[in-house]
Amino acid sequence: MTAIPGAAVAVTGAASGIGRALAIELAARKADLALADRDEAGLQAVAAEIAKVNPRKISLHRVDVASPEDIATFAREAIAAHPSLNIVINNAGVALLGQFHEIDQAQIEWLFNINFWGVVHSTRAFLPQLAKQPAAHIVNVSSIYGIIAPPGQTAYSSAKFAVRGFSESLRHELQAANSTIRLSVVHPGGIKTNIVRNMRSGSGVTDNERRVQSIERFDAIAPTSPKDAALRIIKGIEKNEPRILIGGDARFMDLLQRFRPATYWKVMAKRIEKLINAGNK
Repeated sequence: MTAIPGAAVAVTGAASGIGRALAIELAARKADLALADRDEAGLQAVAAEIAKVNPRKISLHRVDVASPEDIATFAREAIAAHPSLNIVINNAGVALLGQFHEIDQAQIEWLFNINFWGVVHSTRAFLPQLAKQPAAHIVNVSSIYGIIAPPGQTAYSSAKFAVRGFSESLRHELQAANSTIRLSVVHPGGIKTNIVRNMRSGSGVTDNERRVQSIERFDAIAPTSPKDAALRIIKGIEKNEPRILIGGDARFMDLLQRFRPATYWKVMAKRIEKLINAGNK
């Protein structure tokens, strides 16, 4: 197992959502932290909250994970601050509203640079450090949309499927090399974060009503708190789980696509509408 007490953990997207919850829960378990995000004020707030109850060694890093240069600097500075750094959690991510014909190529590339290439560049930057440790772990956050692909999620699902494929292939390479590095890929279902509220709209999306509806629908069907998601990820790290599904909704969708790999969406669409209708009563 990969022990959390005494570990030094790098977390991207740590200023809010799952990343913030991970920072708090990891510190409570006596891990030191290198926290990265574009939101410097958010990072300061997380560090201050941790310092009140679980003072740990924490370094803060302003990082745009879409920038390979930022990631390289983050890895270098995080390792300098935490020479025994042995866990990397690639969590940062963004969302994009619109069907394929409503989003332009530049927007797809923007999302991929964060959601996929950010994971790849971070993994590459930290890998030599992790290889030196007696026990190390990489955690790459995909999504349940890396297992199923709903309409309106062509860019997001493509990137999250890519994270899944990259992670699974790299895990097999590490296993074949008898590496001490373990790798988990995370597939959260609906988590009550601000990712949908903060999403960009496709260049061809001309009405704001759909954005409002998307937020309302997400709130109605997102059953899991960031804290519960963080606890599930930590449990997965400790047990060296290769795949970490978060939430009953994620487990249901994973099973559904196994039984109906080509026709799962008809079932899912009806289930989602039922949940939304129940939530509106």
